[in-house]
Amino acid sequence: MINASTTLLAQMLDPHRIEFPNLGFGFNINPTAFTIFGLDIQWYGIIITLGLILAIIYVFPRMKRFGIDSDRAVDAVIGGVLGGIVGARLYYVAMKWEDYNKGSIGETLKAVINTRNGGLAIYGGIIGAFIVGYIICKIRKVKILPMLDVTVLGLLIGQGVGRWGNFVNQEAFGTNTDFFLGMTGGTIQRTISNAVQIGGDMYNNGNAEMMWEKAVHPCFLYESLWCILGFVILAFISKRRRYDGQIFLMYLAWYGFERFFVEGLRTDSLTLGNIRISQALSAIIFIVSVILQIVMFFRIRRDPESFVLYASTEESRKLIEESRRKSMGIKGADAMMGGSDEIGDLSDDDDEIGILPDEDDDEIGILPDEEDDDDFFEMAEKKLSEAKDKADNVSEAIEEKAKDAVDSAKDKAKKAVDTVKDKTEKTADSVTDKAEKTADSVTDKAEKTVDTIKDNAQKTVHSAKDKAEKAADTVKDKAENAVDAAKDKAEKAADTVKDKTEKAVDAAKDKAEKAADAAKDKAEKAADTVKDKTEKAVDAAKDKAENAADTVKDKAEKAVDAAKDKAEKAADTVKDKAEKAADTVKDKAEQAVNTAKDTAASAEEIVENKAEEVVSEANDKYEKLAAEHGNKISGGSKKGGHNKKKKHHKK
Repeated sequence: MINASTTLLAQMLDPHRIEFPNLGFGFNINPTAFTIFGLDIQWYGIIITLGLILAIIYVFPRMKRFGIDSDRAVDAVIGGVLGGIVGARLYYVAMKWEDYNKGSIGETLKAVINTRNGGLAIYGGIIGAFIVGYIICKIRKVKILPMLDVTVLGLLIGQGVGRWGNFVNQEAFGTNTDFFLGMTGGTIQRTISNAVQIGGDMYNNGNAEMMWEKAVHPCFLYESLWCILGFVILAFISKRRRYDGQIFLMYLAWYGFERFFVEGLRTDSLTLGNIRISQALSAIIFIVSVILQIVMFFRIRRDPESFVLYASTEESRKLIEESRRKSMGIKGADAMMGGSDEIGDLSDDDDEIGILPDEDDDEIGILPDEEDDDDFFEMAEKKLSEAKDKADNVSEAIEEKAKDAVDSAKDKAKKAVDTVKDKTEKTADSVTDKAEKTADSVTDKAEKTVDTIKDNAQKTVHSAKDKAEKAADTVKDKAENAVDAAKDKAEKAADTVKDKTEKAVDAAKDKAEKAADAAKDKAEKAADTVKDKTEKAVDAAKDKAENAADTVKDKAEKAVDAAKDKAEKAADTVKDKAEKAADTVKDKAEQAVNTAKDTAASAEEIVENKAEEVVSEANDKYEKLAAEHGNKISGGSKKGGHNKKKKHHKK
């Protein structure tokens, strides 16, 4: 059975198809470039890597021009790249956490680290790269501002190339457009179709009116071209920059300006409530960057000598030279001294005190003659002694001349300072006098000018007042004439319009009646057609409903019979168990009753025995008491005594 969803999918392009309808061409491209050992390698990752490689190839050879030692900076670049990747992913995941939270830590982590299908946010990458790169620059003692200047040029290259990864994945597109660069694709169409449904991303972001069959803005292309153009412009300006950090600030303004507008076109923006995060951040970055550049412009204009590029400092040159010599294998003291052999590099022109002999002139006789080898060592000692004396004399002479030169320089400096001081004081006095005179003159001229302006203003006001009154009268007359003329024209136009309106109404009435008759006929035909189709559909639905009802009835009866059988079986089982339980309880109750009877009989016997014992003891005691009592009354008359005994016994 073919449903609406199947029909809709049949009308869409193949998922790997990309077309530019207004340009009249299209092609197929699979996001998976190739597979290695069962692992799919995506074009997205390949393109991002290509952009990174091109950026590195451009940046490293140009670090020296910014005063950066590339050997030290390589750690910061590697750390910045890794920090950028991690930051871009974490930023995106944080904004889309509901899509990556899989319930378990393992599944969530697996979803977070899977970046082959996209899911990187450029601002997160910039923030991550800056934080990690800044920390490593501090550790490796690399100046951060020149480093930012050169690395943002590479970043523009990486962004310009890397955006084509979005193109292959058919993502980061904008709203519908008729622009000649508008594009579409199978994946784009399916994304829009799903996202505009209730609860979809576009529906929730206010883009529910998106139409999958229309072309969309290729936002990736806009940003790619803008970044490449920015690279060309900033690379040119970088050769003429006036302070460290200038290229970085210009990059922020350049990219922030573009991203603010392009982000407004996109349909997949990361949002916080109703705010597009990247758009708001772009606006802030652009404004702050422009303000800082304006401030720096005026500061440099006021005091240009206080801003020196790091590349022009002795510290930068020293670090770069030290790195160069280390790379050439010069170690230890040679590297510290600049790597030169101070003795071996001396020439005849550098021998100011005459220690070294000329090529053909052995002035001090150190070299032996070929015919006189026997006296060589003796002559050498003498000549060495003479040379030492000459060196001492020359050293003393140089010290004396140096002292004289220093004293002379001190005297000249002191005289120059006194002269400059006198001239400065005279100049200051002269400037003060001239300033006072100029101030008085300016004050007088200002007062005169104010009076003149005041008089002219009063005259001008009176003149303007007269002209205004005349102009008002003239305007009033013209306005009255214009009102009368307009009134006449309006009346004529009203009559004309009335006539035309009546004719138009009659014509419209005729057309409306004809259209109504035609519409009535069409409506009746359509109603008959709809009625026939409805009756057929109702009959078909009725048949299907009856069939379904019979099927459901049969299944329900079978289910009822099965349930009845199970209930009867369960009832029998319960009955058997209840009877067994009742028998068990009855047996236990009878046993308990018998036990209780036995216990009661035993207790009765015990009680009777105890009672007999008590009665017997009581009789014994009574007889003893009676005997004792009889003995006491035995002294009386027999009759009286017998009667008393008898009464006592009765008691």
